[in-house]
Amino acid sequence: MDLIDEPENAGNTPEFTVSELSGAVKRTIEGEFGHVRVKGEVGRVVLARSGHMYFDLKDDRNVLSCMTWKGQMSGLDVRPEEGMEVVVSGRMTASGFKSQYSLNVLQVQVAGVGALMAMLDKRKKALEAEGLFASDRKTEIPYLPEIIGVITSPQGAVIRDILHRLRDRFPRKVLVWPVAVQGKECAPQVARAIAGFNTMSKGGALPRPDLIIVARGGGSIEDLWGFNEEIVARAAAASEIPLISAVGHETDTTLIDYVSDRRAPTPSAAAEMAVPVRLELMAGVDQLGARASRSVGEGVTRRKQRVADLARVMPKPQQLVEDARQRFDYWSEKLDSVLIGRIKDGRLRLGEASGLLRPSVLNTQMQRHRERLAGWDARMAPALGRTSSQAKRDLDQQTRRLRPDVLLSVSSRSTKDLSAVVQRLTTAASTQTERNRSRLRALDRMHETLGYRETLKRGYAVVRGDGEVVTTTKTAAKAKSLEIEFADGTMVTGGSQGQAMPPKAKPAKKKPDPSDQGSLF
Repeated sequence: MDLIDEPENAGNTPEFTVSELSGAVKRTIEGEFGHVRVKGEVGRVVLARSGHMYFDLKDDRNVLSCMTWKGQMSGLDVRPEEGMEVVVSGRMTASGFKSQYSLNVLQVQVAGVGALMAMLDKRKKALEAEGLFASDRKTEIPYLPEIIGVITSPQGAVIRDILHRLRDRFPRKVLVWPVAVQGKECAPQVARAIAGFNTMSKGGALPRPDLIIVARGGGSIEDLWGFNEEIVARAAAASEIPLISAVGHETDTTLIDYVSDRRAPTPSAAAEMAVPVRLELMAGVDQLGARASRSVGEGVTRRKQRVADLARVMPKPQQLVEDARQRFDYWSEKLDSVLIGRIKDGRLRLGEASGLLRPSVLNTQMQRHRERLAGWDARMAPALGRTSSQAKRDLDQQTRRLRPDVLLSVSSRSTKDLSAVVQRLTTAASTQTERNRSRLRALDRMHETLGYRETLKRGYAVVRGDGEVVTTTKTAAKAKSLEIEFADGTMVTGGSQGQAMPPKAKPAKKKPDPSDQGSLF
């Protein structure tokens, strides 16, 4: 059997698990290439059902896997397409699941005007092949529309030029749908605006316009690129309302110009196409328009300034909760000490209450109840005797005054009433006596339970020195002899060896005396 030679330092080589090695590689790549910019050609592009986008970036020799997560898609200015030359920015990362590295793309830029024009030409041919540029699908512009919908930026000069030109020629109702006219939000906002105007109903609270103008000022091809997106071209082609495109200057051409019903070289020219001339109203409309524009501008400026001033003086949310958080921390720190103090106070009150339950106190209460019960018993018999004697005397007096038959009747009733009274008194006396006996027996049981002999049964002992109870070692050292009482006996210690003694006999319980119940007679 052949032996394989191992390196001399094989025993010192650290041993990794697969996850540890993958994690080390991931940290190395992400730490070394935290943020990079890469230029290349877009290869395969896949938009997953989950919303994530995966694509390849390649050159003439290598391929780099790239991905953009669903939450990062809104940050892309340009959506990569196959064959496009781009410059991407992002973070390098590694996946231990597949043992590969990739680039998390956060931004995409087209690498030069040539690439943009090539992509624009490709889109133009695809849309033309579908018939979206055909003249037979385009509709006529209305001669005098009642309502005109304008899709543009509300802050730019374009909307002012359009409104001014409409005001000069023929005033009409205008609905302005504000959108971004460049950047990543331009294309989706313009497409939603076109579809939104088409969904309005005629005669509603917000009436549907008879004509739509999509307008923007001039700029570079990058600034106008939002109007070259496919979603904007398809939204314009699907519009049931006639649409005039007025994007850029006369030399600028975008895809929306090919699919719109009418193209205007400038936004002002679009306004001239929309309405005819009405010279007799020009002077009055011009003056009123200038005043309205100035007042609206000043009002908006004042409100913007006030909002900015209020925003500067408003406290931050963190400052609003900071005091409450400090109070919470302060009281939470004191909570433990307060609870401990409450427990100590409860224990002290419990000790004071238990100190009152001494055998001497219970003996005193029992003696007091016995004396009270004996007093009631001693007073009950004479009182009943006096009551009976008084009743007999009254009966004799009535007997002498009444006739025999009446006397017999009254005597019979009185005898019955007397018997009832005697029965009630007897029952009441018996009940009271039995209740007192029950209380006395309960106190006696409590006395036995709290007595020290019950404590001895639980493993304690009573130490007496020279006949007195010893509670400290100092007193025990001074005693000539010690007597230790246990539950089963007593042991005496001292100069001689300890000797066990039998336990003292418990006093016999006093049997209840039947005579304590008392009697009525």
